[in-house]
Amino acid sequence: MYTVVGAIKSRAFRVMWMLEEMGEKYVHIPAGPRSDEAMKYNPTGKIPALLDGDEVLTDSVAIMTYLGDKHGKLTAPAGTPARARQDAITFWLIDEFDAILWAAAKHSFVLPEEQRVPAVKDSLKAEFARSAAILAERLDGPFLCGDEMTHVDILACHCINWSIGAGFPRVDDRLGAWAKTMRDRPAFKAAQARGAG
Repeated sequence: MYTVVGAIKSRAFRVMWMLEEMGEKYVHIPAGPRSDEAMKYNPTGKIPALLDGDEVLTDSVAIMTYLGDKHGKLTAPAGTPARARQDAITFWLIDEFDAILWAAAKHSFVLPEEQRVPAVKDSLKAEFARSAAILAERLDGPFLCGDEMTHVDILACHCINWSIGAGFPRVDDRLGAWAKTMRDRPAFKAAQARGAG
């Protein structure tokens, strides 16, 4: 059984959602970033961490890649063109969605107040909107990589949800409707319920 360390309102939710989609059992420890509990598993205090036996894995995308490869679910097989295309979208989402949202968070509440530059958030919101429009154009089926769900869908939907919570402008209707179908999935709701419990 796995253990996921990290607050539900963090990137830990991605890992929980993926485990729910795969039907894998896990324990959730709702530790906040830089908390004593988080520091036990990652010296930087960043979350999430995944405990798999004696192994401690960090970084949500690395964890999702590991889980997909280990269980052969929610991923294209390694060494295939489909995997290269999946990885390309994954890395694009990290650069164009996740990094932008994280930069906005840093300048909102993460950095010490004297290091924050609130004015940068307007340009980050505009950049995110451009990226969201590009992602909407890439939608060519029920999932971002075609007919099969992959962890790319989890990553993209989580970032869209994060953007809503961060007060970013709404994504276009097509992308918003797609994200709603993802949030309507039983595994998404199960992960939310686990975090609320």
